[in-house]
Amino acid sequence: MFVRAYLRASTSDQDATRARAQLDAFAEERGLTIASAYIENESGTTLARPELFRLLRDCRPGDILLIEQVDRLSRLTEEDWRKLRAEIDAKRVRIVSLDLPTSWSFAAPTDEFTGRVFQAINGMMLDVLAAAARKDYDDRRRRQAQGQARAKAAGLYKGRPEDRARNEAIASMLQAKQTWAQIMAATGCSRTTLQRISKRMKAA
Repeated sequence: MFVRAYLRASTSDQDATRARAQLDAFAEERGLTIASAYIENESGTTLARPELFRLLRDCRPGDILLIEQVDRLSRLTEEDWRKLRAEIDAKRVRIVSLDLPTSWSFAAPTDEFTGRVFQAINGMMLDVLAAAARKDYDDRRRRQAQGQARAKAAGLYKGRPEDRARNEAIASMLQAKQTWAQIMAATGCSRTTLQRISKRMKAA
């Protein structure tokens, strides 16, 4: 059994490794060692997360996917969450989340009956917390849109200024056929920004 930590932040200016010390402490308390950590700055609302799927490819049946909170794994729609759950279940990976105490039993040996009971409970709780994480995301987006609408009506909202110098550099690197990984490492931009600039260039 290997413990594989997954750490995610939504944007490139956030620290995806922020929770690493907490995950290390959790594992150490249970006599476990984190074999590898997979870190990325991608939105939890998308399935396009290379490091998460690299983690799943590396997993063997019985391995633990260790996360700080369920929302680090998913802010997905119900349909996409079911796709991700199916991928995880097919690999027979056990999800352990610091904010989900019912999952902690997976980090310790149990008899078959107890393991099956906790697996059933944990699966249900995962679905509930994933749905709650998506609702929180939708609620925040709705409040943000309402605030922007009021600001626009009052003539106060101008939107986020574009970082033109950085985006021109990204466009130049795309034209030079550099990989997205190289561009993100060099500029600190997110995959979403790269997708937007690439789409804009194709349209032009």
